Amino acid sequence: MSESTAPEAPADRIAARYAFTGPALELGALLWDGACLPDRRVRVPLAVLARHGLIAGATGTGKTKTLQLIAEQLSASGVPVFLADVKGDVSGIAAPGEPHPKTAERAREVGQDWQPGGCPAEFLSLGGIGPGVPVRATVTDFGPVLLSKVLGLNRTQEQSLGLVFHYADAKGLELYDLKDLRAVVAFLVSDRGKAELKDIGGISGATAGVILRALTAFEQQGAGVFFGEPEFDTADLLRTAPDGRGVVSLLELPAVQDRPQLFSTFLMWLLADLFAALPEAGDLDKPKLVFFFDEAHLLFDGASKAFLEAVTRTVRLIRSKGVGVFFVTQTPKDVPADVLAQLGNRVQHALRAFTPDDAGALRAAVKTYPRSEYDLEELLTGLGTGEAVVTVLDEKGAPTPVAATRLRAPRSLMAPVGAEALDRAVHASPLYARYAQPVDRESAYEKISAEQAAAEAAAEAEAARVEPPRADAETEAARPQQPRRPAEEPSLAQQVVGSGIFRSLARSVGTQLGREISRSLFGTARRRR
Repeated sequence: MSESTAPEAPADRIAARYAFTGPALELGALLWDGACLPDRRVRVPLAVLARHGLIAGATGTGKTKTLQLIAEQLSASGVPVFLADVKGDVSGIAAPGEPHPKTAERAREVGQDWQPGGCPAEFLSLGGIGPGVPVRATVTDFGPVLLSKVLGLNRTQEQSLGLVFHYADAKGLELYDLKDLRAVVAFLVSDRGKAELKDIGGISGATAGVILRALTAFEQQGAGVFFGEPEFDTADLLRTAPDGRGVVSLLELPAVQDRPQLFSTFLMWLLADLFAALPEAGDLDKPKLVFFFDEAHLLFDGASKAFLEAVTRTVRLIRSKGVGVFFVTQTPKDVPADVLAQLGNRVQHALRAFTPDDAGALRAAVKTYPRSEYDLEELLTGLGTGEAVVTVLDEKGAPTPVAATRLRAPRSLMAPVGAEALDRAVHASPLYARYAQPVDRESAYEKISAEQAAAEAAAEAEAARVEPPRADAETEAARPQQPRRPAEEPSLAQQVVGSGIFRSLARSVGTQLGREISRSLFGTARRRR
């Protein structure tokens, strides 16, 4: 081999491992010894994108554009995509890109035949705050585990909340919105309700107080609109357009950026609901859906051990349902090790090492990669914008060697779409008529309120019967005296069991099959579809 071609020998070895025979997404061109080699393509097989992935890198290194590049190719391959658009800068995926000298230069460097093109897109919003079709969940389906994380409850309080859900499930008290949950909690610590949970431990007044205060504060932040009906059906994330391209569903989150724990937990609900609903699929030629979890560190901040175990298990098992999950965050250390171990495809943009903590994180990140032809510590701190270190799974499921890559330019618009265009797209959506208008059906709050009102009316009627209005003294003296029977105060058990709502509930519990809701790892309800 001549001296001029010798330095390319390692590049040839690396590029050979990315020469897949089946359908693959094009990421970019190999970087070696300071040069971009457009004929050495770095790719990822379509089939392995259900094996999950990580897109990481410091702010401003190009994570969002990488996400956009992968998403638009998935859509073109007929794979639906879900994106959490935290900053509002991914909405441009719905529109064709605009020619620009920098785009042309990047395309020339990586050997890309760049043509503008947008994707079929659906814009969603949490509870209708901000632009997008409203995404809501009922409290029942959201479940106690995820709600406890949103409310910041400790383990004991989470267990007590689980007991409340257990009771509501068993008694047929529908928890559609937060006022329903508040009504059931208040009832179970009232004089009339305490007996209901006596045999299984009950709820202390102090714990109930913490839960009620947390719910009140949560509602005062405007979060009540996220819970209720009509509940979003996650099957709507699996749609394709008439031309066969996958629909890209963008959850627009800029309006709720000040509630990061809420939207990250809502994303976990979407994923958990998909996990519960989808059948086993095994290894597929392409995923049914690829789910991008942006700002992933927010999901894990302050999470309990049980919650992290549930996340890990969901990520591990949802692959067999045909769903791929990509976590998008700043550094790999933002993702727990057990979750990181499930991520087979990695695109790592530049890391910064300005502080000792940064340097430690850099060394830790390097240790997670296979043995490399590169000096990874030096490479990861020297990557430019739109460049990344890539390793993926090959068609046999083995990791490819690390490839420094100059990434392709997205074909779609690399800027947000205009507000008017976004609004038109939302109102033209076939989902708008189904989800735009909130619904408030009779549920736990109305049932308990009606029962309390009926009990108060009955008590007043009984008091009036036992103590009739007093007559004047002469009439009273002339009336024959009858011995009075003392009024018997009904016991607490008689009050509860004798009430109309609980007679009805007892009949329903005794006659129907499977009244109590079956719940998943996260306590989310398993909906029938």
